[in-house]
Amino acid sequence: MLSTNHHINFDVTEVELVYKNKIPAKDRLKVASSQAAHDVFRLAWDENLIDLVEEFKIILLAANNTVIGLSHVAKGSTTQCLADPKIVFAICLKSNASAICLAHNHPSGNPCPSETDLQLTAKFCEAARLLDIKVLDHLILTRHGYTSLEDDGLMPSFN
Repeated sequence: MLSTNHHINFDVTEVELVYKNKIPAKDRLKVASSQAAHDVFRLAWDENLIDLVEEFKIILLAANNTVIGLSHVAKGSTTQCLADPKIVFAICLKSNASAICLAHNHPSGNPCPSETDLQLTAKFCEAARLLDIKVLDHLILTRHGYTSLEDDGLMPSFN
């Protein structure tokens, strides 16, 4: 209960959520496969950094799997990138995303997922399930290709 004591100052920061998609629905790209997701991610990936530092990005999707946005989430070192689920899902909720695709790169050029990659994917899928957001795939990009956890049957079953 708030006190009505006039000697206490109750300054409160107002939080405002704004999302404006300037691309008409009919003109939005559709992600219906790992290749389509890879193509969208590649449009936004800095090819000068793909062999240098790990980055983590997400594609935000509407219920019909059309792209409503792409967001750069984190940039790390040559061997790791810490993607904070709170940031990812704040972006998802702000954009009213129904589904997402995750992606990060391996500067080593090895497209195989690590145990850490699989654990992180499971963590994201569990959190997404609670928010009614689907995690459709997690791609690992290299300069010469990608691995799709969905295509390889490595996405968690509770998704």
